[in-house]
Amino acid sequence: MSGEGLIAEPRAVHPTAGHQRLKELMHRGTEFLGCEVAIMGGAMSWVSERNLVSAISNAGGFGVIACGAMTPELLDTEIAETKTRTSRPFGVNLITMHPQLAELIDVCAKHDVGHVVLAGGLPPGWAMDKIKDRGAKLMAFAPALALAKKLMRSKVDALVIEGMEAGGHIGPVSTSVLAQEILPNVSKDIPVFIAGGIGRGEAIAAYLEMGAVGVQLGTRFVCATESIAHPNFKKAFIRASARDAVLSVQIDPRLPVIPVRALKNREMEKFAAKQREVADLLDRGNVEMAEAQLQIEHYWAGSLRRAVIDGDVETGSVMAGQSVGMVSREEPVAAILQELVGEAAAALESRG
Repeated sequence: MSGEGLIAEPRAVHPTAGHQRLKELMHRGTEFLGCEVAIMGGAMSWVSERNLVSAISNAGGFGVIACGAMTPELLDTEIAETKTRTSRPFGVNLITMHPQLAELIDVCAKHDVGHVVLAGGLPPGWAMDKIKDRGAKLMAFAPALALAKKLMRSKVDALVIEGMEAGGHIGPVSTSVLAQEILPNVSKDIPVFIAGGIGRGEAIAAYLEMGAVGVQLGTRFVCATESIAHPNFKKAFIRASARDAVLSVQIDPRLPVIPVRALKNREMEKFAAKQREVADLLDRGNVEMAEAQLQIEHYWAGSLRRAVIDGDVETGSVMAGQSVGMVSREEPVAAILQELVGEAAAALESRG
């Protein structure tokens, strides 16, 4: 089941007026991404790698590699391996605080990656210029209207609005509020994708009608058959409800700790101790603030790996969005996309 033709060739899914309307609403998004259905895979460290990314793109969506803490050499290999698995477009998500960001951008350019997503804070101007000068389309996260307008002035090509319902590192405002604040003001001038808490096609339809050109989903794809996540990690998702995906707590206001949403377990409690440890290093002058922040990020990367790869869902970080309650089984990516498209089309058709 390839999933090809979900939008571009609606005959494959028994076209209805709803499917045609969905195709029209997603047109700017599919044109921008170069895919058939404007559903991006969220960049989840250790999960959004060659297998899942290529599966999403092959099924008609748009896969995105999560570079995370990868070295340039590892990213080089990951992109090359993804290209052996799909001939369709996919993107790469880079973290702005990565100490080798410039080299990572060079790796993307070497492989002619068409879309680069910058995450983890306001992107530095030099990085945005470097990406665009190499010919890639630049996407960035806009956590507020003022920042959305600032990014537009910086000539980003598309925005992603991600609310606090999402998994992993998040901001303080809900997806629905951000969408209402930002979409009416910018959606006519720049493509906007919505992320955070989306688990069904009805929500996709609603955001498209508000002016979005597409969406980004992470949590729904974790339990895809093609996902390399450990069976224990997938089981934790399937068993969880929305209220199990909780936020980490900031212990020391000096540490610019971005909250993380994950399933509640012993690891979430241990993070408080890690913050106290890093704060003590700051007190003694043993580290600078930038190094302290990197220590926190490396902590999360290692903790997430223990859960995703090793299957330790008690002392590892099980990052998940609140839509985890809508993940009920393991199934192929193509089936997930087809279900989402069917639900969105049915919702649009019911509106007349």
